[in-house]
Amino acid sequence: MKRLLILLALICAAAVLFAQDIPLPEHQFASGSWTIIGSRLYQTDVTAPLAKTNIRIPQSGPMIYEFNVRYEDGLQDGHAGFGVHIFGDSAYDGKSWGAGNSYLLWLNYDENPVTPGFIKGFSAQVYRSRSNSVMDLVASYDLNQYLPYITWSDITNPVPVRIWVNGNTGEVRVYDPTDPQFINYWYFYLDSKDLPLKGDWISLRTNSASVSFGLGL
Repeated sequence: MKRLLILLALICAAAVLFAQDIPLPEHQFASGSWTIIGSRLYQTDVTAPLAKTNIRIPQSGPMIYEFNVRYEDGLQDGHAGFGVHIFGDSAYDGKSWGAGNSYLLWLNYDENPVTPGFIKGFSAQVYRSRSNSVMDLVASYDLNQYLPYITWSDITNPVPVRIWVNGNTGEVRVYDPTDPQFINYWYFYLDSKDLPLKGDWISLRTNSASVSFGLGL
């Protein structure tokens, strides 16, 4: 049975939950500058290359990750990114490139990538994390065709994110944020050698940007 996982359901609503004496899940503001303002979780350091917060949530089988993300500041250096590690088997409470054994789903903008072969401009990337210091790029998708449709007013509004992942089959569906019915999606498959996927942690992270995360689509 598909289980619904709303990212940050407890973290972003921390003040309300504390008032109701509902315990927060185990979490770590591992690197960067994280703060809770109202019902949103902010990473405010635009210079942090490896900003990360870890949240303990058991994951197995079909999962839905949904939240909204909003640009706050950054891009002055022509580079910004954010993403989420899923099905993490561990969490490190300091700065790290990887996040144990996990998969990182990453959205990236880089005007002048320094790594050979990396897509210039707007792209989506999938990384396989093997430790806190080792990650392999397993897929990269050119999204520059969508740049003409993105305006500053768009990115300063919350953008809905809905990701469905079947930990048993490795299928990933990333839903079109412009489709209010969430019918259209892009899909791909994770490495079958890692199946079935199970984990206890997710990690939200940013690179050279200040963004905020919240509930709702």
